[in-house]
Amino acid sequence: MSFRRLLLITAILPLLASFAAAQTITGTAMNGTTGKPAAGDAITLLALSQGMQELSSTKTDAQGRFSFPAPADKGPHMVRATHQGVNYFPQGGPLMPGTTTAELTVYDSAKKVDGISQTVEVDRLQSDGKQLQGIVLYAIANQSQPPRTVVDDKGTFQLVLPEGAELESVQAKGPGGQPIAVEAAATSPKNHYAISYPLRPGETQFQIAYHMPYSGETSFSPKPSTDVQHFVVMLPKGMTFAAKNPQQFQTMPDKSGSIVMVATNVKPGQDLSFRVGGAGVFQEEGQAAQGGGDGGDAMGGQAAVNDNRPGGGLGAPIDAPDPLHGYRAYILGAFALVLVMGGFYVVSKSNATRYAAVAGAGSPGTAADFADSIDPAAPPRDRSALLLEAMKDELFQLEVDRQQGRIGPDEYAKAKAALDETMKRALARTKA
Repeated sequence: MSFRRLLLITAILPLLASFAAAQTITGTAMNGTTGKPAAGDAITLLALSQGMQELSSTKTDAQGRFSFPAPADKGPHMVRATHQGVNYFPQGGPLMPGTTTAELTVYDSAKKVDGISQTVEVDRLQSDGKQLQGIVLYAIANQSQPPRTVVDDKGTFQLVLPEGAELESVQAKGPGGQPIAVEAAATSPKNHYAISYPLRPGETQFQIAYHMPYSGETSFSPKPSTDVQHFVVMLPKGMTFAAKNPQQFQTMPDKSGSIVMVATNVKPGQDLSFRVGGAGVFQEEGQAAQGGGDGGDAMGGQAAVNDNRPGGGLGAPIDAPDPLHGYRAYILGAFALVLVMGGFYVVSKSNATRYAAVAGAGSPGTAADFADSIDPAAPPRDRSALLLEAMKDELFQLEVDRQQGRIGPDEYAKAKAALDETMKRALARTKA
């Protein structure tokens, strides 16, 4: 072999290696319980643009490494690790076009662990005068050491609905994951339900939607079964709140006139009984954005936190010291999730309405406006990055809804086309 040929081969080999690397998706799975590589776990590559279709599957090697051939589909993909029957996803969410690496952390499972606590319960109530609608948000912290995932077929979380309430929907959101619909099994006594959703290390959030008959006034008698750091009740203008023990609740000031009451450091069995009256509804997100009322950012992101209003944040007192200042950041996150996981009109609005709105956002000339509206003060590249993050979340939820039969083929096609078009425009911006 001549020196010139050897030199040519030496120059080409790195290019071939680079080309081969570009044709694979690689990653590593670590066991967060043992601190060792997650050897022998099932890894699956999913195509979000094809209805969560499984494209490839493999198992991790002794070092927890895995690889897939890169699919021809240039859309977003998801990598899923399954360990002891529980699914885990990358903290960064779906893999967008051009991303070829994924890092995952899995945990050993147990029926019971120490370090489980409830940090927040947010009861958001409204009424048209004939029916009371409620969304309840629960945040459960798993701080087990070593970290383990709680798995129990009989239920990892128990909830109690008010007398006469009809359960509408239940959603769950794992640490770093996306909200998905889950089932709640009725148990004894009446109005008690069990949710069998894994409590992974970190924070798991549940959102419960229900409705009940209402004649202008009704009472609630919550008695938490565990310690709760913050118990929050939100009511719109037009409704009233009266606690059985007023000293247990503190008022959170609000410029829009909504009622926000907070009880802190609640003990198991503590009687938090209260009574609500009157009628009123929270502003819808679109109205809030235009009229300056409560609601916050529709995606529950930074705009919601900066908005400093109920639904997107809690306003601080103007003159008086704020006794709950140290708790605001956490409660803000809770309200942001309420918005992310479906808004408040769960009973009266279907997923079709939400996807029709998304489809409208994808019409010619509107995608750019939508990107600009995320944060008008941000540079175009930053706005596009924020839009891409929102689109990743929405694509994932859209595919989950399709798999679970909560959206029809026509609605899916329209929403998918709108999201694809919006994502293409945002990707073009980031490359500009």
